[in-house]
Amino acid sequence: MLLKVIGNLLRGGRAKDDGATRDQAGEDASGDSAAELIRQAEHLAKAGRLEDALSCYRSCARAHPGSRAAYIGIGNALVDLWCTHEAIEAFEQALELAPGSAELFSAILFFHHYRIPPDRERILELSRRFGQVMERAVPRMAPAGPAGAAPGRRVRVGYVSPNFSRHSVGYFMTPVIAHHDRDRFEVYCYYSHALSDDTTDRVRQLADGWRDIVHLDDDTVARMVRADGIDILVDLAGHSKGNRLGVFARKPAPVQMTWLGYPDTTGLAAIDYRITDRIADPQPEADRWHTERLLRMDDLFLTYQPPEDSPPGAARDAPASGVVFGSFNNLAKLNEPTVRLWSQILSAVPDSRLVIKAGSLSYQGAVERFTDCLEGHGVDADRVELLGWVQGRREHLALYDQVDIALDTFPYNGTTTTCEALWMGVPVVSLAGDAHMSRVGATLLRSVGLDDLVAASGEDYMRIAVELAQDAGRRRALRTGLRARMQSSPLLDHRAFTRKLERRFLESLTARA
Repeated sequence: MLLKVIGNLLRGGRAKDDGATRDQAGEDASGDSAAELIRQAEHLAKAGRLEDALSCYRSCARAHPGSRAAYIGIGNALVDLWCTHEAIEAFEQALELAPGSAELFSAILFFHHYRIPPDRERILELSRRFGQVMERAVPRMAPAGPAGAAPGRRVRVGYVSPNFSRHSVGYFMTPVIAHHDRDRFEVYCYYSHALSDDTTDRVRQLADGWRDIVHLDDDTVARMVRADGIDILVDLAGHSKGNRLGVFARKPAPVQMTWLGYPDTTGLAAIDYRITDRIADPQPEADRWHTERLLRMDDLFLTYQPPEDSPPGAARDAPASGVVFGSFNNLAKLNEPTVRLWSQILSAVPDSRLVIKAGSLSYQGAVERFTDCLEGHGVDADRVELLGWVQGRREHLALYDQVDIALDTFPYNGTTTTCEALWMGVPVVSLAGDAHMSRVGATLLRSVGLDDLVAASGEDYMRIAVELAQDAGRRRALRTGLRARMQSSPLLDHRAFTRKLERRFLESLTARA
């Protein structure tokens, strides 16, 4: 499923779940029948029958209240059915059965960012609890040697990720790995996923050292990192799916950082820094929400690599049936306040339409719930087109030919979706909030000189969207010029970004020495 964070819990996952109790499905007095219910539910979920799968998982939970797998299954199904709040409750019930489960903590923390309104105090509290659980359960390694490379040796940077593939993180990391100064830095990649595609092959070729760790436990990986002599170890997943925070908890490298894959603190005292920028995490107000020290880049915290197979950005003719707004973000990022504001924008722009594309819209239950929400806010179903999963990256990007203006989600902004829209010549209207996940749109739009498309309030967001809808000349100019603007912007200056990142790396080593 598109948004599953802990699906590996039901299928074995990595070899060790630090501090976790064993899955109770199939291990109680009537475990065989519990396991059979779980198998049935998984089969239904794979067939796209999520409502039936949810019913089966719930039957298992009623009959076998000690089945952690049943509550995990309930949570996963509810996420795909656009029921995030209820999904979190199910994951929390699973955590009660396994209070030391790192994976369940990560799932709960990940999905808490989709709650409305977001509870930052609760997220920070849970993050710290996670850190405390890990500190009690995971023995730290003996302190590493002095930070920094010995004379005559390059600085060794290790990147740990499940997403060295055709994944959002892959789009942002590949140019960094390619442009590291090999006279000064040596790059190791620790890959925690079984998938291998053309991006995986590319990163593998670029890396000085490549390690497949998906089937290795955290102790083994930590010893590997120490043996590789890594000076700076960088987590690229945070609390998202496939993370290896258990490795970082052991402190195998003298300097450890987190970056890109998750918009918040990890809660681990063993991670020294979180890489960000001055817009996404303003100083000093953002500092209090993190257990890590914020390592701020001057302008951008990332650099984007457009897909090589992306279709050309073509000028869109004046739409005969009105302006088309669009959002290709994960459905979980959409919520009642967002839909309400979008409905007001549609009302203010006669003959306008809305295209929403999300993987979860491949499921009928999610379509029905979302359609009910739209209708509840007075949106005529004839003005909305809902699209599910599209096979192929080029085909996905080509859908932007149907869109005039992209509407960013809030309070959880898009990142890859915003970059893709801009690359395809589609302007993006974003609403900036007070947390990193609410300010990524501001960072990206500022980097391409479109600060005026960043709103400070819902009213401002609506005004910007309506004015842009009424300005066909500006939309036409952006359509034909955005790609060139991006190519000359800091967002696509991979070499300059990597040099700045390397300076931050060296500063962190100096501070640690």
